[in-house]
Amino acid sequence: MWVLVFFDLPTETRTERKVAARFRKNLLDDGFAMFQFSIYMRFCASRENASVHIRRTKNNLPKKGKVCVMQITDKQFGMMELFHGQKEVEPEQPSQQLELF
Repeated sequence: MWVLVFFDLPTETRTERKVAARFRKNLLDDGFAMFQFSIYMRFCASRENASVHIRRTKNNLPKKGKVCVMQITDKQFGMMELFHGQKEVEPEQPSQQLELF
C-alpha cells in the first residue's frame, strides 16, 4: 500500500513559505519521500498503517492551500511508467522497515 500526498501551498509571503516548509518537513519526518516537489509518497505495510500516516498528515494540514491524499496498492504503483527526460526508469521499490514494539 502506498500513500501519496499532493499539495499546492501558497508561498508568496515569508510566513506562507515557512508554513509550506514546515508541512514538507513534517512529511519527511513521518517517513515520506519526495517524488516531485509537491508530491510525497510513503510505503505502508497495511491499510491500518496507512491510516496512521494519513491521520498524521491531516493533523498537520496548513490553513491555506490544497492538499490531496491518495492510497494505491503496490500492484497499481508497480504499473506506473516513470521517465527522467526521455529515459524510462523503474519506480522506487518499498523499503524494508523494522518495527520494534
